[in-house]
Amino acid sequence: MTSDDQADFEQEILPTVQDTEAFGRTLAAGLGAGDLVILDGPLGAGKTALARGIGAGLGVQGRVTSPTFIIAREHRPGPGGGPAMVHVDAYRLGGLEELDALDLDTDLTDSVVVVEWGEGVAERLSGRHLLVRLRRDLDTDERTVNYGWITRG
Repeated sequence: MTSDDQADFEQEILPTVQDTEAFGRTLAAGLGAGDLVILDGPLGAGKTALARGIGAGLGVQGRVTSPTFIIAREHRPGPGGGPAMVHVDAYRLGGLEELDALDLDTDLTDSVVVVEWGEGVAERLSGRHLLVRLRRDLDTDERTVNYGWITRG
């Protein structure tokens, strides 16, 4: 991504974890099967809270928690229909080979794929992805979110 891409990003201020989850529900309204969402931010920035909100907005089954030790967790569609969600933690992946081994490009056909710690690794799974960068103010716990769709050219 170039610095010019940043100009197309939108920004939100999220005062609480509940606001972060609500923002995820809002994002989910614009997502469908085949969409790739890459979440970037330091430890504690709210990536899993945002993924939890996306899952709630999609209406997927199961509790959305950090997939740190299992790497990827699939959440089936809920009774209301809609796409499944695959929630991935790329932090422990050793590189592109391990990402390829997850076959996430196959999951993209009928799921929304949400990848925590995915920037610089997961972009090649799709020609277009939603990049969401989260930063947390350590003094107030407020989160700043910059987000936008990026198309590989």
